Amino acid sequence: MNLVVDIGNTRIKQAVFEKGKLLYQHQFEASQFLEKTKSVFEVYPNITDAIISSVKPLQNKEVELLSLFCKVHVLSASSKLPFFNEYATPQSLGVDRIALAAAAHCLYPQKEVLVIDAGTCITFDFVDGHGAYLGGSISPGMMMRYRAMHQQTAKLPLLEPLETKGLIGNTTETSMHFGVINGIVCEIDGIIDRYQAQYGYLTVILTGGDVHFFEKRLKNSIFANSNFLLEGLNFLLEHNKN
Repeated sequence: MNLVVDIGNTRIKQAVFEKGKLLYQHQFEASQFLEKTKSVFEVYPNITDAIISSVKPLQNKEVELLSLFCKVHVLSASSKLPFFNEYATPQSLGVDRIALAAAAHCLYPQKEVLVIDAGTCITFDFVDGHGAYLGGSISPGMMMRYRAMHQQTAKLPLLEPLETKGLIGNTTETSMHFGVINGIVCEIDGIIDRYQAQYGYLTVILTGGDVHFFEKRLKNSIFANSNFLLEGLNFLLEHNKN
């Protein structure tokens, strides 16, 4: 039984897998790490291995705590990968993108896969049909765009994301909502179109915390999977156990 720990920019996710099947997942604030870690081992005492992935500097205390309960693998650029990493600067590749590429290769072998992660940033990651990770792109996420408009102007308010539909905003607030949401939708659809023009048939995965804002608005066919990164981390743990 495996424990997957994903430390993101805003929250921490924990997931338990057994023989590749997701049994449990939960997300919480960083301050709850000790409490939540103890409780997950109380409920799942058969956990023998864990992987921890962090997009920000990892605290030793988090690794030390997990090590009290089981064997721990800290995901890094030196971890063994199930795919060929052709990124020009592999040491700078984020562990979240490594996990997404692993899931793409392991779940869709011999296929051209584009993974779009709509989170703090929006990342596009491409794995080709030969199992090679080629790279992708990074752009500002939804909340980052709202904050930028507020912080870089004198009068625009700071808004919370709102699931609105439309094209023409008739107030400042609706204009901002439509600008952010429609802008991201057009960006995602446009990039998918360009990949398809270059590589032909494409499997497109949409994941991340903001997936629900976009999955029904895109004109392109996609598979929405909010657990894609967690599944990738579990594949990486299995690949690094020995």
